[in-house]
Amino acid sequence: MFSILLINGLIIGSIYGLIALGYSLIYKASGLMSFVQGDMITFGAYMGLTFYRVMGLPFVASLLLTFVCAFILGIILERGIIRVLLNKNVIAIYIVLATIAISFIIQNTAQATYGSVTQWFPQIFQRSTLTIFGVTAQTEAYVCFAVSVVLMFALHIFMTKTKFGTAMRASAMDPLAAEACGINSSLSTGVTWGVAAGIASIAGMLLGPMYGVFTMLGATLGRKGFAGAVIGGYGNMYGAMLGGMILGLVETFTAGYWSGTYKNFIAYAILLLVLFIKPTGIFNERAIQDV
Repeated sequence: MFSILLINGLIIGSIYGLIALGYSLIYKASGLMSFVQGDMITFGAYMGLTFYRVMGLPFVASLLLTFVCAFILGIILERGIIRVLLNKNVIAIYIVLATIAISFIIQNTAQATYGSVTQWFPQIFQRSTLTIFGVTAQTEAYVCFAVSVVLMFALHIFMTKTKFGTAMRASAMDPLAAEACGINSSLSTGVTWGVAAGIASIAGMLLGPMYGVFTMLGATLGRKGFAGAVIGGYGNMYGAMLGGMILGLVETFTAGYWSGTYKNFIAYAILLLVLFIKPTGIFNERAIQDV
């Protein structure tokens, strides 16, 4: 019983962690808080459904096309909406409100295009389930766990060890000083939003076979991802994954040993507890700083 709950909790937590990585990436590289990240999962799921099931393209081709579409959409949103607002020197809350508006637009566009009925997403792998340590789960679930861990390390290395990653963080800390040093702050911020959207689209394609594809898929999971990012330390890649894992384990063990009715209550109660005791998160991420 314990091992089953542990593995399932880690799998669910990795899903939350993968979503949290997008939130943390945007904040780490641009200093902005976005509430549209969850709906990028919905966008990715529907794009993947279109390429993979409707058009019949191979999965790898569908994944790459979905990533490219999400990357382009992320850049368009940043350059066409977020950048315009920033150039008007608006206060930060306006950026948050703009991302909330974009979120609802994506949800309603998806509903108008594909309908409100949950869409069936075909299995990605020929072997539908895997058994690891005696625990059987969908292959996509284990792949999602592996992808989350790999992306966590990859993003941390990218942000701390590459010139472009350093330019992103410099632009977030002081755009004017970064521009004076020859850094194109506008380009780095746009790429950040594009990469974050691409990560969410990958999550959407992997989650499609497990949850089905519906308009509120990203909004539902996005809240957990955001909570995980806050618990771990908003803007910290390792914190995003750890926070997601904690939420996943808490939910799973609560449902297994008590009742599934209270799993969300307990999960968000832990979020409030962390905010009261350690508002900067487990990894003590303060605004924009190196980790």
